[in-house]
Amino acid sequence: MKTVYVMALSAAAGIAIGAAAVQTLHAQTMSPGFLVAEIDVSNVEAYNKEFLPLASKALAAGGAKFLVRGGKHVAIDGAAPPQRVVVSQFESLEKAVATYQSAEYREARKIGDKYAKFRIWAAEGVEQK
Repeated sequence: MKTVYVMALSAAAGIAIGAAAVQTLHAQTMSPGFLVAEIDVSNVEAYNKEFLPLASKALAAGGAKFLVRGGKHVAIDGAAPPQRVVVSQFESLEKAVATYQSAEYREARKIGDKYAKFRIWAAEGVEQK
């Protein structure tokens, strides 16, 4: 009877280890998602005070990792850049889009739209090896 229990436990352990390995491999193949926001702010003080705290909270909840957030930027070729540029990284393109479509971010945007014009787009990144 003990042999049956040992075999059953061994089989269960093997299944659990195999499932964990599959999840790990799947996570490794997921490409990151990047989001670029080009923003022209008409009222900097109100934008910073009323919109940014709400938007920052919503984006943090979605797992945003900010790579560029305002700061100095220059045009190299083409039209002049917007006043503000934000580049953020998410675990996937789907997660980036879902974060910006979330109810929390949409509520923040109602305020942000009073003080700025936004152009926001997302792109799938390349897998790093």
